[in-house]
Amino acid sequence: MDIAAWLRDLSLERYAEAFRDNAIELEVLPELSEADLEKIGVLLGHRKIMLKAIAELRPPVPHMPAQTAPVVPDAAERRQLTVMFCDLVGSTALSTRFDPEELREEIRAYQNTVSRVVARYDGFVAKYMGDGVLVYFGYPRAHEDDAERAVRAGLEIASAVASLETRGTERLAVRIGIHGRYSKKDQINEMRE
Repeated sequence: MDIAAWLRDLSLERYAEAFRDNAIELEVLPELSEADLEKIGVLLGHRKIMLKAIAELRPPVPHMPAQTAPVVPDAAERRQLTVMFCDLVGSTALSTRFDPEELREEIRAYQNTVSRVVARYDGFVAKYMGDGVLVYFGYPRAHEDDAERAVRAGLEIASAVASLETRGTERLAVRIGIHGRYSKKDQINEMRE
């Protein structure tokens, strides 16, 4: 399905040209805000319809069962994490060759590639930081082979990013760092400091 078909399904095909003019594709929809839609000229009622339809495109958040025992604040669960960080090689040089919109598209394509691979290995994208992606394996769901999953995901990410089509002549490359046996409690404590 493309963006025009999605708009047609909502009986809002009149906005197809505005979406096309602003390079809004299906993978961008979850990132759109009401302000973004207003900026491209979508009427208030139609914005509400679109935002509701966009929310339905997102995968459901797994329901966490209610805890029966009270949680003691100082008794945090110790969980072993494998943390992976990916960043684009030469992104500063890319920023001098592309205008901001083109660079955003290149970085978004890279981030989408990373997140798709991470999802296949049941990892969790914790944060996007410019051209960097912070990923946890072992949180929120732990596996016995989380470190191996991180390594396999890293190898696949390196290959997938190298094969991405860019607007320039160069191929993209990614640096990947992996650290295992990292406790979620330790990470939370570091964030507080």
